[in-house]
Amino acid sequence: MNARVTVVLVNWNGKAHLQAFLPFLFRTEYPHFSVVLIDNASTDDSVAWVKAHFPQIHIEQLDRNTGFAEGNNTAFTRGLVKTPFAVLLNTDVEVSPDWLAHLVQVMDEHPDVAAVQPKIRSFHHKERFEYAGACGGYLDCWGYPFCRGRIFDDAETDTGQYDTEADIFWATGACMMVRTSVVDKIGLFDAHYFAHWEEIDFCWRAQNAGYRIRVAPCSVVYHVGGGTLPKSDPRKVFLNFRNSLVTLLKNLPLSEAIPMIFMRLVLDGVASVKGLLAGDVVYLWTIARSHLSFYTWIPYAIRSRRKLKQRPYRSLQGVYDRSVVWHYFVRKTKTFRELK
Repeated sequence: MNARVTVVLVNWNGKAHLQAFLPFLFRTEYPHFSVVLIDNASTDDSVAWVKAHFPQIHIEQLDRNTGFAEGNNTAFTRGLVKTPFAVLLNTDVEVSPDWLAHLVQVMDEHPDVAAVQPKIRSFHHKERFEYAGACGGYLDCWGYPFCRGRIFDDAETDTGQYDTEADIFWATGACMMVRTSVVDKIGLFDAHYFAHWEEIDFCWRAQNAGYRIRVAPCSVVYHVGGGTLPKSDPRKVFLNFRNSLVTLLKNLPLSEAIPMIFMRLVLDGVASVKGLLAGDVVYLWTIARSHLSFYTWIPYAIRSRRKLKQRPYRSLQGVYDRSVVWHYFVRKTKTFRELK
């Protein structure tokens, strides 16, 4: 039978991850998939290694590091995805044998679902949820992301407490199945982002276009995390802060975007002062740079708005109508269940 799923891997100097995790991918029980590797001008010999050990993988070599966002886009713009579904899979993810069949089942049963993610556990602590996605992504009333199983840096132990399938706000780019027909209609990732928040922006645009985002906890994968940039890396901090503000401006009705962005700027300022008091001058400067960069991006965000639908924020699935910042830092709420 022909493939129904294209698994897209974006690689940049990731030979160690490819060696460790590609064997798990090809032990997948669901047989109807093919694999495409987009190589972002790696300088190690990861491409040569893949050619030697997994010749069935189609490799597309780029002449520069285009980042996670444009790297994944390339698979679609170059016509490499000819299947109804595609899985965007980080190279530092160990998949379980039945992971893919469960995701396909969700897509088959729910034609209005644009994207679905599995349960993401930590590779290094396999009983715990992993930072990037856990068991489905949410946004709070001020647009801060958190997950079932992870609030800010606190990841819970997985005891099956979130094993119900559910609608969510965003699915993680670490492992996300997307419906190809939806990508054809609304596009995939905003290549300007380079990395970080591109999957939230995509899921937001999909919801604004009338689709749903889903999590399938019966599908389980294990993510190393920080494979390219650790959480504390200034580049990662910069991209997260800037891209979050751009995403709010692009996707919110203007009457909601202005007050939410103002509050985010204030809260970001509080975070930078807190970092300064802790002696982290680099953190303060990184947030300041992200804000300055956001101001230069406002014309681009406004142009993008004209091409997109904007729906009222609280009409979307996966929106928590209170402040997760307040609950986490002031009320010391550390688990998703406590928020409810």
